[in-house]
Amino acid sequence: MQLRFDGRLGFPGGIVDLRDGSLEAGLLRELREELGPGATGLEVGPEEHAGARPGSSHEPRPGQRLVAHLYVKQLQPEQLRDIEEGAARAPEHGLEVLGLVRVPLHTLRDGSGLPEFLQQRFVGSARDQLLDALHRLNLVPGHELERALSLARRSPNSQCRQEGDPGGRGT
Repeated sequence: MQLRFDGRLGFPGGIVDLRDGSLEAGLLRELREELGPGATGLEVGPEEHAGARPGSSHEPRPGQRLVAHLYVKQLQPEQLRDIEEGAARAPEHGLEVLGLVRVPLHTLRDGSGLPEFLQQRFVGSARDQLLDALHRLNLVPGHELERALSLARRSPNSQCRQEGDPGGRGT
């Protein structure tokens, strides 16, 4: 994930233009802009498309609405290393993106780790997208994800929305 210019956590992405030719080509352009030279060798295809949902009410152009598409891809350790090493050289580094953030995939006895991470401020549906990706890639078993989310919601300082709230898990 990345820390965005507004202090929220989110995923790389942006507006796909017709000139991009496809959602995947637009995503690859955005990945290179936001992640830098380490993203050059990445490939993303329709098989990694994990769904779409209405985006924000922001209209990029009059009469146009945003649709947020999620692509989920598991990287090899060397691909992740290349991205992390090249991130500071990304064209959008320091502008749209302030830095990359690794997601803790564990819950410690004191409830820290993933539950604390889930309490942070996320842009749009990024928290839900993160939970979906962790589940799809089987990086965190489902029962552990539910436990982490439950612990995150119990914290008095949590930014984690309750189920049924706008942007909350399950909406």
